[in-house]
Amino acid sequence: MKEKIIQRVEDALAQLRAQGTLPEQPQPAVQLDRTRDKSHGDFATNIALLLAKPAGMKPRELAEAIVAALPADSTISKTEIAGPGFINFFQAGDALTASLSAALADEHLGVARAARAQTVVVDYSSPNLAKEMHVGHLRSTIIGDAVARTLEFLGHKVVRQNHVGDWGTQFGMLLAYLEEQQDQAELSAELSDLENFYRAAKQRFDEDAEFAERARALVVQLQSGDSHCLKLWHDFNQVSLRHCFEVYERLGVSLQPEDVRGESAYNPDLPHIVSALADAGLLQESNGARCVFLDEFKNKEGEPLPVIVQKADGGYLYATSDLAALRYRARELGADRILYFVDQRQALHFQQVFQVARLAGFVQPDTELAHMGFGTMNGPDGRPFKTRTGGTVKLVDLLTEAEDRALALVQEKNQELDSEELFNIGRVVGISAVKYADLSKHRSSDYIFNFDQMLSFDGNTAPYLLYAYTRVASIFRRAEIDPAALAADAPLTLEAEQETALATLLLQFGETLHQVADKGVPHVLCAYLYNLAGAFSSFYEHCPILTAEQPLRDSRLQLAWLTARTLKQGLALLGIQTLERM
Repeated sequence: MKEKIIQRVEDALAQLRAQGTLPEQPQPAVQLDRTRDKSHGDFATNIALLLAKPAGMKPRELAEAIVAALPADSTISKTEIAGPGFINFFQAGDALTASLSAALADEHLGVARAARAQTVVVDYSSPNLAKEMHVGHLRSTIIGDAVARTLEFLGHKVVRQNHVGDWGTQFGMLLAYLEEQQDQAELSAELSDLENFYRAAKQRFDEDAEFAERARALVVQLQSGDSHCLKLWHDFNQVSLRHCFEVYERLGVSLQPEDVRGESAYNPDLPHIVSALADAGLLQESNGARCVFLDEFKNKEGEPLPVIVQKADGGYLYATSDLAALRYRARELGADRILYFVDQRQALHFQQVFQVARLAGFVQPDTELAHMGFGTMNGPDGRPFKTRTGGTVKLVDLLTEAEDRALALVQEKNQELDSEELFNIGRVVGISAVKYADLSKHRSSDYIFNFDQMLSFDGNTAPYLLYAYTRVASIFRRAEIDPAALAADAPLTLEAEQETALATLLLQFGETLHQVADKGVPHVLCAYLYNLAGAFSSFYEHCPILTAEQPLRDSRLQLAWLTARTLKQGLALLGIQTLERM
């Protein structure tokens, strides 16, 4: 409905331009908002206020001209002008029920696909293979995954890219330690705990000069393509990746092994990147390093900040690899949009890299490059989440504790269920609680990690939404009704205000998803699902379903079924599994 009204307004504006009422010049996009006060209609636009001055007209006068030029539409019962020139649209009652019926009959829930399907590269998760995944990787992984799922649902081609840290000087230290240990045990056993392995290698590096020298030599050999070093490096990375994918499986993340394209993949291209920057006249030398200076970015003294692409010793930096990745994604993958879900503390880095890529012609001028930055997960003290001893919290340990706590909670509430089902419910609730607590916060915000809050059945939490879904599903299970058997042509009637409120919210699912896809904000979907669950609760309390007379009974069953499907689909887009009972 919203898209239809916007199109009608744009058609009216085009007619006014053709008549000479509006000047032929670039104009702002038509913004249509849902009204809070339904006495002012269902939708409102301020376009007349924005265009009045260039048209040389009073806003209300232009609003009258726009309304007069609107194409006829039976789905709009009334159009009014309010205040200084707002245009309010009242939706016809039968249009609301017609849209609901269409959503019920559609596997896609009536959600419109994107007007223009794009190829969207989504860079997320990207752990360092030298260590196990820790809590700092959670946000990148699950926020990026939710946005990728939503983009796909809206019809875009999504290319996931897991830009793992699988190259660099630290691998010399790890390979040297691996050489020593391989004579004593199998590789998989030695790397069963990557954190301990890394810590032991670092200690050897710091305390043993001979070991450190061997580590440096192995870095040189690795970078020169020595077969022995490459095998050790490959074996190490495979074990490390297995750790990652075990975590992804527990989290229900859609990343696959074929999505991995780490730093090492771009290593052969780095000299070509530097040459291309030189050919474009962008490189300058500074203290032996090769840099690009951008006037837009200055230090406190007002001097341009350098983007270093090659150090004085010939080594390359993250910026060089990121430029190579950008060129690959734009040219080889054909990306229309490239989205990076990386800690917002890297904002300056990405702003500079994006600008250099554009100046060098590595991406097309109309390719969207966006850093979708996020805040940190903090402990009760407001600082980044740590163990009691101040160490890094392994992500796998966090998930295990969440599952254990959820299982204890579920056992307390459902002692009649068998152990296997209890274990599955505990697993789903625990993982969902961790994910939802994160996704429900604006990604740019820091938040305090709190098990008690995220496992609560009250408020905007995963347990509350999972229970809301099971509550709807139980209506059909208790009554032994197959939702598929509901009469497709049964009339939908909206008698009570709670029915209308629920119906209106159900039809906002599509615009919510488009906002998530456009801005990378899964918390908007979380807020929508929470409000939907609340609207259903009010509907359920005030509008008897199974005891209602026909055809009202079937009408309310259809509303309940559409609610269940929308909750399930919305949670699935967040990467959250639903349960039929809890």
